[in-house]
Amino acid sequence: MCRNIRPLNNFEPPASRDEVTAAALQYVRKVAGTTKPSQANEAAFYAAVKEIAHITEHLLDDLVTTAPPKNREVEAEKARARARVRYGT
Repeated sequence: MCRNIRPLNNFEPPASRDEVTAAALQYVRKVAGTTKPSQANEAAFYAAVKEIAHITEHLLDDLVTTAPPKNREVEAEKARARARVRYGT
């Protein structure tokens, strides 16, 4: 899994359309094996990003959980702490 794709479910406020699109773009880049498509593949590349973002929004809307929503700032600090341990900074 690409490290740049972040969990989007169960946050308050919910994931924005920009966050969902960014995750879809990272996914398509990973699967396609390129960060920028050639002109010949550009339409298919961005169509895939759009479709995956759309389906992801439906998935996030349909998921059900009994856990309390996570706080973005708390989760970001946890990630920074893990990075400090991992990279020794």
